[in-house]
Amino acid sequence: MPIVAVDSQKRIEQFHQLPFDIYKNDPHWVPHLKQDVEKVFNPNKNKYFRHGEAIRWILEKDGKIIGRIAAFINTKANKKTNTPMGGIGFFECINNEKAAFELFDFAKKWLADKGMQGMDGPINFGEKDKFWGLITQNFKYPPYYNQNYNPEYYVPFFENYGFKIFYEQYIYHRSTTDELIPLLKEKSERIRKDKRFSFETIKKNNLEKYAEDFRTVYNRAWVKHEGFAGMEQRQAMTILKTIKPILDEDLILFAYHDGRPVGFFIALPEINQIFKYVKGNLNWWGKLKFVYHKWKGTCTTFFGLAFGIDPDFQGKGLEGAIFDECKTIVNRKNKYEDVVITWIGDFNPKMLHVIENLGAKRLRTLVTYRYLFDRNAKFERSKIIK
Repeated sequence: MPIVAVDSQKRIEQFHQLPFDIYKNDPHWVPHLKQDVEKVFNPNKNKYFRHGEAIRWILEKDGKIIGRIAAFINTKANKKTNTPMGGIGFFECINNEKAAFELFDFAKKWLADKGMQGMDGPINFGEKDKFWGLITQNFKYPPYYNQNYNPEYYVPFFENYGFKIFYEQYIYHRSTTDELIPLLKEKSERIRKDKRFSFETIKKNNLEKYAEDFRTVYNRAWVKHEGFAGMEQRQAMTILKTIKPILDEDLILFAYHDGRPVGFFIALPEINQIFKYVKGNLNWWGKLKFVYHKWKGTCTTFFGLAFGIDPDFQGKGLEGAIFDECKTIVNRKNKYEDVVITWIGDFNPKMLHVIENLGAKRLRTLVTYRYLFDRNAKFERSKIIK
């Protein structure tokens, strides 16, 4: 079974066609947009090529494509560790363990030849908010925008090959009408009555201000975990510019204390409810379909993309106050019915506790696996954020 590099337009089309063959009878699957995936592999559009490299392959049998995989190296991240790790992602394969193992072996050899000592996967050659993790629980729910999706048989592929759980990723769900638990509701009301606190939704015409507010809270709240570096202003601005075309101003909320940014909740309309009609290609016809379904009000769900609280204000009810404020705005306009909260790692128990206290229920579990090339090396799970 030959494995060939994706190095031509024909191979690119074959790379994108394979998921349509695998999921043709799966009513929950929503294809990634071809344009989004291609940005990952375009050095002119993916900044990770400044300090890394990526390659992808397809597996053939009897003239038919039966599998695909990509491999990544992030040299910048590896400078911070004594164990340089590569990554694999965009894995798809027919239900054939031998074929899956051939793909894993091929990626492993490429990474090992470049000095890597292991590989994590499935991951993205980019930020962790997209194309990250393997579903291990609840295969009967559609993915949100840019969330990985996979059949159940991928799990034994990874685990039988020897991958071990590096960390679990939990996705949550709650109705927009759900109330906070009584204790959090009391704290929330106290904060919302305190004139030192204020809340405001994002304004598209002032993204630079909110990019800096976002970066300020992010750098205080999230840099404790291995793999999360401090965010620069340019990066924060790029994130907001990227989501600007689809953002709803009512879904991005900032909290301030005496004018200082201390919390944020960033959510987006769950546009996969539209993209399932686009069929993975945002060409001119796909754009027309998108505009139509946006006008029609097809999106009844939004998904929480990022949630951060300054450490000085964690556990004091600000989390609930932000959610309550968002709930008030959303219900007033009767736009959405429920919210999906994107993945939170098991390495972040404080945030898991916050989300569960908000009344959200665990909807799905994904896993980021790790495979050490030295099979006698000591394996350790991801460090817990204290």
